[in-house]
Amino acid sequence: MNKSYTFADFINIIRQLRSENGCPWDREQTHESLKNCLIEEAYEVIEAVDNKDTENLCEELGDILLQVALHTVIAEEKKEFGIEEVIDGVSTKMIRRHPHVFGEAARALKEDGITSDTVVQNWEEIKKQEKKQQKASEGILRIPKALPATIRAEKVQRKAAKEGLDLEGYEQALKKVYEELEELKNSKENGGARDIEEEFGDLMFSVVNLSRFLQLNAENSLTNATNKFINRFVGIERLAESKSKRLSEMSDTELDALWGRVK
Repeated sequence: MNKSYTFADFINIIRQLRSENGCPWDREQTHESLKNCLIEEAYEVIEAVDNKDTENLCEELGDILLQVALHTVIAEEKKEFGIEEVIDGVSTKMIRRHPHVFGEAARALKEDGITSDTVVQNWEEIKKQEKKQQKASEGILRIPKALPATIRAEKVQRKAAKEGLDLEGYEQALKKVYEELEELKNSKENGGARDIEEEFGDLMFSVVNLSRFLQLNAENSLTNATNKFINRFVGIERLAESKSKRLSEMSDTELDALWGRVK
């Protein structure tokens, strides 16, 4: 019968991998060298969720846990913090940020009919208190720059909207997209490369803002559009192969005809 490992066993396995008699690769790793690994593993978790692949999801969550353990053991070796501090810190935070579940006020809050919207509002207010945030800009500046650009843009926009800096509705947001598109066209005709890049960025920012008013997730929408393009590309390539042709050998008219067939 296979041994069932505990969390403590797992941390000790990582400690052994990082020891003098451990694995050369694991011993070489630093917080900096592991950054891309953590990002890649997070996206693999998302893909497993999107594919509704629960078996793979279990495996990928283990890979995320591996990254957490590696970072923690590296910090432990430097006597910065250990796994106990990580667990204690996040547990304390969860209790503090859920007064409707834990503590003396829990029953009263539940009786008031707390909703998920209220939970989010309370969460943000508690975060402000934790960070001793005095200005709204402090919250915006704390949004990680390493986030995917569309996610970061949406977070910035939502925080600004809570402070009253927002468009009135979908129509204004759509109008802003057209305005930015026109400015991009003008820059292409009259401006330099820097102006074009700036206006293109403004256009993308305004499109993300439009997604908020449409109650859409811009990152998911772009991912879905990319997947749709890939599927259609694979489709037209197969059609071309059925004619014993390569896509690069076909005329624009032929490609348009194939594209129309796979849409």
